Amino acid sequence: MLPITDYVLYLLRLEKTAFRVYAVSTLLLFLLFFLFRLLLQVFKLCWDFRTTCRRLSCFLEPPGRHWLLGHVSMYLPNEKGLQNEKKVLDTMHHIVLAWVGPFLPLLVLVHPDYIKPVLGASAAIAPKDEFFYSFLKPWLGDGLLLSKGNKWSRHRRLLTPAFHFDILKPYMKIFNQSTDIMHAKWRRRLAEGSVTSFDMFEHVSLLTLDSLQKCVFSYNSDCQERMSDYISSIIELSALVVKRQYRLHHYLDFIYYFTADGRRFRRACDTVHKFTTEVIQERRRALHQQGAEAWLKAKQGKTLDFIDVLLLAKDEEGKELSDEDIRAEADTFMFEGHDTTSSGLSWALFNLAKYPEYQEKCRKEIQEVMKGRELEELDWDDLTQLPFTTMCIKESLRQFPPVTLISRRCTEDIKLPDGRIIPKGIICLLSIYGTHYNPLVWPDSKVYNPYRFDPDIPQQRSPLAFVPFSAGPRNCIGQSFALAEMRVVVALTLLRFRLSVDRTHKVRRKPELILRTENGLWLNVEPLPPRA
Repeated sequence: MLPITDYVLYLLRLEKTAFRVYAVSTLLLFLLFFLFRLLLQVFKLCWDFRTTCRRLSCFLEPPGRHWLLGHVSMYLPNEKGLQNEKKVLDTMHHIVLAWVGPFLPLLVLVHPDYIKPVLGASAAIAPKDEFFYSFLKPWLGDGLLLSKGNKWSRHRRLLTPAFHFDILKPYMKIFNQSTDIMHAKWRRRLAEGSVTSFDMFEHVSLLTLDSLQKCVFSYNSDCQERMSDYISSIIELSALVVKRQYRLHHYLDFIYYFTADGRRFRRACDTVHKFTTEVIQERRRALHQQGAEAWLKAKQGKTLDFIDVLLLAKDEEGKELSDEDIRAEADTFMFEGHDTTSSGLSWALFNLAKYPEYQEKCRKEIQEVMKGRELEELDWDDLTQLPFTTMCIKESLRQFPPVTLISRRCTEDIKLPDGRIIPKGIICLLSIYGTHYNPLVWPDSKVYNPYRFDPDIPQQRSPLAFVPFSAGPRNCIGQSFALAEMRVVVALTLLRFRLSVDRTHKVRRKPELILRTENGLWLNVEPLPPRA
């Protein structure tokens, strides 16, 4: 017979063993449940993918799909990729199914009739796809470019007055001044004899940044002559976002922000945000101290800038935009306004340098406008007196759209004109470049022909055949601002200089966030004698 102490120990060991068995059994049960849920999710993903593939089978694919890479090697962001896209357009004129890797299908829309159902859909049904824009979020926040739903709708309504003609008209003086600064710099460098040609992207980008900083913040940083921390940070952020797109391991934030590029991105964001926030807070304090009426009275005779308009904006319930909202919109406008406008301007000057007969006709047009004036300055009403210059700019935007494509992810099935369905959840790439080069829409699309946009010749084409600023509910809110600045810069440049293409630099297009070139866009610049 066991002593009582040994018996107690035996019972304790038995109880401990039973608890372990129970604990292990429970753990295994949870593990099996988790694996079962995981298998169900994997099965659902596979089933959904199979269903999607079946629904997409009615769409044609370009030949040469790789089993692992899909069509990635065909649509590279370089000159060859754009040429490949043009070849596809020769046989596929409406919609193209392209694959990124083995599991990500994209529908590329290249015809106005097929773009219309997607661009015309509400922002809730066809929102911008976050995958293609997420890298900009830490910089631009929830501005118009990246926001969605009710927030986007509210901000769009509140920002629309900032682009009314009455607000834009005083900016003409700024456009003239910034152009004058660029031209003075050109004359100075040409007089030194060290250069005869300039990279348009470099010089025009600084011009647009200079104009924007004055229009948005009423701040003159003199960035065309010397780079400020704020301006250099904007240029660096744009470059870092593009660089990140081509490094797959940098797509993950927790890896990217430990890299040297990630740390540079954070520092540049901090610099930009600090500048914008300080301007907003200083204006907000002045507005509260003086009151809206006195504050506006003090602004009489001065240009009402973008920050001023946003500070005064109120929605239907009388609510103002927060400092964070205003910062996001100002940063978005600085980014979108300088890059896209500088690309459009650079390519417009390139085309006019390439076709001297059109350049000369534009020059005569601006000379006629300036006849009898002492100052070489354009005002708002002069823009309507430049029809041929406007035609040349529009044809250049067709051939070289600053943004070559935009993306939408459908939250509902969308029916196409031929009865086919874009399935819910599919990413659609609305190819602006593809639409502008579609031979069914634009005959001889490779030919630069400004007369396509002659207002006196009736055009039998869809309004969506020409969409350099997108279209529909989410079109570019600043397109009037951009076109006004482009006409001023082109007109004054041709009034003062003769342009020709520098043949020592080969032009090879490079679609990034905007359409650039691999090695700049170099033009020979020859000063013209002063007007009599």
